Amino acid sequence: MIKPVLFVISAPSGAGKSTLIQRIRAILPDLFYSVSYTTRSHRQGEMNSIDYYFVDKEKFLEMIQSGAFLEWKEVHGSMYGTPLEPIRTALKNGRRCVMDIDVQGALEVFAKMKESIGIFISPPDSRILEERLRSRGSDSEESIKTRLQNAARELQFSDVFPYQIVNLDLERATQELIEVIRRESEY
Repeated sequence: MIKPVLFVISAPSGAGKSTLIQRIRAILPDLFYSVSYTTRSHRQGEMNSIDYYFVDKEKFLEMIQSGAFLEWKEVHGSMYGTPLEPIRTALKNGRRCVMDIDVQGALEVFAKMKESIGIFISPPDSRILEERLRSRGSDSEESIKTRLQNAARELQFSDVFPYQIVNLDLERATQELIEVIRRESEY
């Protein structure tokens, strides 16, 4: 039997959290995935309403004013927000929920939804993190430097998360993530 749980998955940019979440969603298709809103531009291969809801800043600010977000933050010069109502509905309907969120947002969710379960994805080391950021080919040199500086700060918060997974081997990290979700939501 499945119990409704909100899993808050966070990591520094480039640690592989989005890739891991894609993999677990394929293995655990009953998971509700919380699609965030953002004001940033599409990256190659991203689709509106699948990866993010891409909106302009004016629309985003309207959503803040109406209380539509569980949390929102400005990160790397763009705004990101988690819509509250889809998560409430999914939990009410007995579903497990997964959020892909930055550390700042995760801390806010923990404060508002104490029963949520935090999972922190770490890169093996800073060198590999930099290689991953560069291999994406979507960030300027300035953006990469900013993301690496932010990663150093975000890694300091990893102890706030009850679960920590080092993403050195994608298969192993995927299995560890699935084990945490099953342990916390199946009985």
